[in-house]
Parts: sequence; C-alpha cells; structure tokens
Amino acid sequence: MTSNPVTVTVAYHVTPGRAADFHSWGWALLGATARQPGFLGGGVLVDGGAEWHVVYRFASEGSALAWEKSSSRAQWDARLEGVAQEAERRRVRGVRAWFDAQTLTPAPPAPPSKWKLWFVNMSAVFPPVLLFNLTVLPYLGDLNALLRTLLLCLCVTALVTWILMPRLQRFFRKWLYPSLQALRGRHKRRAT
Repeated sequence: MTSNPVTVTVAYHVTPGRAADFHSWGWALLGATARQPGFLGGGVLVDGGAEWHVVYRFASEGSALAWEKSSSRAQWDARLEGVAQEAERRRVRGVRAWFDAQTLTPAPPAPPSKWKLWFVNMSAVFPPVLLFNLTVLPYLGDLNALLRTLLLCLCVTALVTWILMPRLQRFFRKWLYPSLQALRGRHKRRAT
C-alpha cells in the first residue's frame, strides 16, 4: 500500500428517467464517504446524459480500499438497484497522474438540430430583408442591381450579426440546448 493520495472514479449507466434519483444517491453516498478516515473530497459528474461519474479521493490506497470493502459501502450499492448500474471503475495514485491520465471534462452539448437552426436564422434574416425591401429599395430603383444587392447584403448581414442573432440566441437558448439547461437546473437546485 502507498501513502500517495488515491482518486477513484466510478462510472455508472443511469436508467432513463432516474437521473434525479442517481444525483441524490451520489451526493448522499459522498456524505457517508466523508465520514471515513482519510477522505479528501469528491463529486458527482454527468458525462453527456445516461453516463454519470462518482469521484472520490482518499489519502492512501489503504483508506480507499477500506471504504470500498466496508459493509456500509455495500449497503449504499444495494440502494442503487433499478437506478443505475456500475460500468467502470478507475483508480489513479498521486496528483500528477490524475491530471495527466484522466479525461473527465464534460462533453460539449450536442449541436441543435438543423431545423431549429434554420428557424432561428430565418427569424433573424427575414425581418430586416423585408424592412429593407419595403423602405429602402424603392428609393434605389435607378441603382445598378449588383450595387442594390450588395447594399442589401451588407446592411442585413451587419444587422443580423451584431444585433439580432446574439439576442435571438439568448432568447432561444433553452430551446436550442435543452440538455445543457437541465444540467444547469440541477446544479441550481442543489446550491439552494
């Protein structure tokens, strides 16, 4: 056994619809783990959706193994039946190896579907094009068609890029990225 700190990462596949139950279980498990000798800290991480990770750190391999082989830990695992199933367990000794070997950064949110992007883009482009056609183009009738089109594109693109699109993206954020909003909501509920 070594006296180097040991970080244990346990991946779980969560049953659909049971993410909130797993989230509560994970933090309650860490509360029980915190009462064990040598406990240094831990957390519950979500990786995409159905896969979650419980991470905990002990001062030594011996203290980590004592917790994992304890009857208390076995009882916690029994409470997980029907909620999630353990998929993988990794242990890393020392601090440097953790940062070199682990890739537990949350996955970026999936891009919105094409039809949602089309809808937001149309919502940004159609109003200024219509407004330009109704108010400005009648006064530019004598101007070359190439210059009229260039002027339309320059004005509409600038308006969409710097004014409309940032506002529409903020307005439609929950609709475009619902999984990211759900994750943020869980953290807000936990903090309060």
